[in-house]
Amino acid sequence: MNGAELLLLLVIALLVLGAHRLPEAGRMLGKGLRDFQRALNEARRAVDQDREPARPSGRPPSPSRRLSD
Repeated sequence: MNGAELLLLLVIALLVLGAHRLPEAGRMLGKGLRDFQRALNEARRAVDQDREPARPSGRPPSPSRRLSD
């Protein structure tokens, strides 16, 4: 999105929402994006934890062995 498109979008938002409600709409949009990002990060952490193999604490993992045919 270039500068002209962004300016046009802001002018349309100003006309639709009005000068008094535009800052409130921006705050609500920012809060929604933060909440979405937080939920996305939590979901990624949960998936990453499910992918990690369980290792016993206190001992390093044993080296992998290849089985020959």
